[in-house]
Parts: sequence; structure tokens; C-alpha cells
Amino acid sequence: MKYHFIETKYEKTFTLPINFIEKLPKNIGLFTTVQFIDSIEKIKEQIEKSGREVYTRESINYYYKGKRTQNYQLLGCNTEKLDDKVDAYIYIGDGVFHPRILAFNNKKTVFIYDPVEKKEKILDRDEIEKILKKQKGAYLKFLNSKEIGVVVSTKPGQSQFTQAQLLKKQYPDKNFYYFVFDTVNYRDLENFPFVECFVNTACPRMGLDDSKQFPKSVINLNKILKSVTTLE
Repeated sequence: MKYHFIETKYEKTFTLPINFIEKLPKNIGLFTTVQFIDSIEKIKEQIEKSGREVYTRESINYYYKGKRTQNYQLLGCNTEKLDDKVDAYIYIGDGVFHPRILAFNNKKTVFIYDPVEKKEKILDRDEIEKILKKQKGAYLKFLNSKEIGVVVSTKPGQSQFTQAQLLKKQYPDKNFYYFVFDTVNYRDLENFPFVECFVNTACPRMGLDDSKQFPKSVINLNKILKSVTTLE
């Protein structure tokens, strides 16, 4: 199979609206996706000229051999916390998939500016809290269930089968059934009604944004397997 690398840079120049910057607190965490990386230094300078401090860092993809991104680049699967330094976050980009992970991992306001549509918004914190509350319920369901389905993906960067097998050692009183997919088919999981709760070991966003797709409660592996230190 041949692969072609095609860059998807956003090539138009843009700046943040003044009234958008005026809404920002003193200390800001700034992130974007790879499409807008080339523009982000100018955005940083613009914010700093308003008297605000801008912080960022690289993201580490724990699900793909610990590879690191560029500074400012936000991954959809995980990101580091900057809670001690920042009062809020800015995400430069389109959509809400990426900025949501900032809201999941940090209890701070997330400001969004879409340079394509030239629109701004604040991420709905109530919606995030509902998902996090559901995760707490799923954790309790896991603890009180005996028959557990474990969803495993074979996709590069998502495969955690070795770590998933540690569940049997940490929870010897439970029965674990491993369902291995390339692309996870939620409807196939409905064929196993005896399963009381699912553990997601694939993309962690499946256990958050897509939790309604599962026929039973679902909890991400990292929430119940605290001893994981190395991933495939």
C-alpha cells in the first residue's frame, strides 16, 4: 500500500478580534491543531501585547509510544494540565472535538476562535459536566459488576491489549471478556447482553463523547487501571 503525505495547512492570515481578547483573563493557555500551527506565534504575540501571559506546551500521545507534538499542538486523545499557571484556555481552530479534551482534563473555561468561519464561542461547561458525571456512574457500575466486556482496538496508537490483560490480575473476582476490533462496531456489542459494563481500551474519546453508543455503561481503562506506566 502506497501512502502520500498531503499537508493541510491553513494558509490565510488572521488575527483575533479585539473584543474577543478583551474577554480573556490574565493568564491563558493557548492551543491549536496542526493546520493552524504556522499562525499561532503571531496570535501569541497579539495576546501578549494586550498585557496577558500566554502559556502552552507540547502534548504527549500516551497511546502511541509517548510521541510528542509541537508546542501549541493539541491532540484529541489527551493533553497535559496547566491548571497551576492558567485561568482559562484558548483553542484556535474549527469544531469542538479538540477543545473538549481541554475541558475534560482541566476545570477551566475554554474560549474558542474559529479562523475559518470567524466565529467565537465559549465551550458549554454544563455539557462537559454531564459527561464527567456519567463517567463517575460508570465507574461505580464497573465496581459493582461481575461480567465485564473489554473493548480492544488493533489500530496503531490505540492497541492496549497487554494493559487490558492486567485487569484480570487487579480484579480477580470479575470475569473479563475481550472484544477485539479494528474499527469498533457498537452494534456488535449488543450481541452480548450478559455483559454488565464495558471497559474501553481504544481511543479514550469513545468512553466520553461516544459513551451513548455503548449498550451498557462504559469506563476508560486509565480510570480503573492506575498502575499503567508503559503502553504499546
